[in-house]
Amino acid sequence: MYVYLGEETVINDSDIIGIFDIENTSVSRSTREFLAAAGKNGSTEYVSYDMPKAFVLCREKIYITKVSSMTLKKRIYQKTDST
Repeated sequence: MYVYLGEETVINDSDIIGIFDIENTSVSRSTREFLAAAGKNGSTEYVSYDMPKAFVLCREKIYITKVSSMTLKKRIYQKTDST
């Protein structure tokens, strides 16, 4: 199944490793360093340049989105509950 991340970005839910709230996780220095390194090597994609609320860690890319982590998780669970 696919998950809508906002704007025109849709990803396969089987590629998702984790969904993280930016405000809570960026407090950690290791998370900030991880996101900075991903940005430098080009594996980060900004879904929107509005205030980011979450990042989605996938197999080959990190998506930074304005959609909250709770909303993204609800979208995934609603799809799995309805099948």
